[in-house]
Amino acid sequence: MVELGKTIPAGDLFELDEASSIPIWLQLKNRFIYLIVSGFYLPGDQLPTVRGLAAEVEVNYNTVSKVYQSLEEDGYIVSKRRQGAFVADVSDKPGVSAAVTAEIITVEYLKRCQELGMSLEDIDAQFTASLVAAKAKRDRTNEDKGATHGAQETPRRGRVVVFPERGGASGGIGGCADNDNDQPEGFAAERAAGNGA
Repeated sequence: MVELGKTIPAGDLFELDEASSIPIWLQLKNRFIYLIVSGFYLPGDQLPTVRGLAAEVEVNYNTVSKVYQSLEEDGYIVSKRRQGAFVADVSDKPGVSAAVTAEIITVEYLKRCQELGMSLEDIDAQFTASLVAAKAKRDRTNEDKGATHGAQETPRRGRVVVFPERGGASGGIGGCADNDNDQPEGFAAERAAGNGA
């Protein structure tokens, strides 16, 4: 369990895809980076123990240890002997924000799809189909969890990263909207778990 004023099962925070070509340790690291830069984990928050997280997300202890070492080398966390791992203040770290990271990933995705010969319309259709499939999978998972826990939970919405259309008044990278009512017009992409730098 992760406790930050509320108790959240680590399995809900760290959904790992064993069928992915991305190694498990990198999926876990990318998820931690997202949770840190998006503000879920705040500077000074204590992270789960290596042993505890490994047991909860059902991965090898050495895998989680490798993730923590890598996060510390990259400046996202600080380890304190006999106290644990704590989130570092990354607010002044260049290029560290959920919006910047998501836009970089989006631009790279578009570039690679175009290299495959796909038109922007083809890319839009492919992305939309993938997003619909991911939401359906999430909803099925939530329904299964609701059936096993006896009560149906309302699916939690992630923080939505909003990108203004190019050529708009701001011409820069958008902020984040906490719910659908706060979204400005423009291209919006829901948080993609496991993606990151």
